[in-house]
Amino acid sequence: MTARIFIDGEAGTTGLGIRERLAEIEGVELLSVPAEQRKDPEAKKALMRKVDLVILCLPDAAAKETVALAETLGVDAPKILDASTAHRVAPGWVYGFAELGHGQTKAIRGARNVANPGCYATGAIALLRPLIENGILSPNAPISINAVSGYSGGGKALITAYGAGTAPNFELYALGLAHKHMPEIMAVSGLARRPIFVPSIGNFRQGMLVSIPLFLDHLDKSAGLGAIRDAYASFYESTGLIRLRDNSSGAAIDAESLNGTNELEIIVNANEAHGQVVLVANLDNLGKGASGAAVQNLRLMLSL
Repeated sequence: MTARIFIDGEAGTTGLGIRERLAEIEGVELLSVPAEQRKDPEAKKALMRKVDLVILCLPDAAAKETVALAETLGVDAPKILDASTAHRVAPGWVYGFAELGHGQTKAIRGARNVANPGCYATGAIALLRPLIENGILSPNAPISINAVSGYSGGGKALITAYGAGTAPNFELYALGLAHKHMPEIMAVSGLARRPIFVPSIGNFRQGMLVSIPLFLDHLDKSAGLGAIRDAYASFYESTGLIRLRDNSSGAAIDAESLNGTNELEIIVNANEAHGQVVLVANLDNLGKGASGAAVQNLRLMLSL
């Protein structure tokens, strides 16, 4: 049976990435609203009656409008996978991070509405959730999260600026400390105390590193590096896309090393003599951080 899919916002970076990935999957048919009717609610509503699933690659306000429109269809409403920030902590929506365990894959499989995680949030949650859940890191610990992304995560304007050579080679941003990924990072990781999050953009198209520095004496008294590694290994042992790597040599980490994949690598970097560890999540911000994660969720939602 063919799965019919509508990508609302298919011309954006995430939408294009999803289209490319879906082209490799048999049994999928993409339907679109004609360009001249894309702002016509009735044309969109008519199309949504015909499809099994709608993927939203839209600004938050537009995503909410499309969801409201779909709800008017009642039993004819398609399943919805939202790649915006609009519904990531909303009641009635399943968070689309299959590797979280505790039946998360089953929940995504059975959901009508799934919120695709943010790219930074994917890295931060992957690092924090296993430690908090295993009692190694307190939910109230003072945490700082540093991250760098390729410029493709910034949308068309930023991509154009880097292509024209008018953007800086590196910049920190969101220094008002109110980044839009913070609510989902806290809610899904289990943090009770708001962390300091400092994102940045580098002059490379795609790739991402999310890093969290910790003092070992700020962790549970019985937890050493072995407990940290064991927590990650057991938490992700049955997943196919997340793997653990020990960087005992302290080698540099390339933000572009997983580009073109849907994988996420957790790297433990430690100096026991100094009692310090830096935890790093390495991923492609357009792969596991966006389009790749969306297709992973779509496969589950439609049993592909």
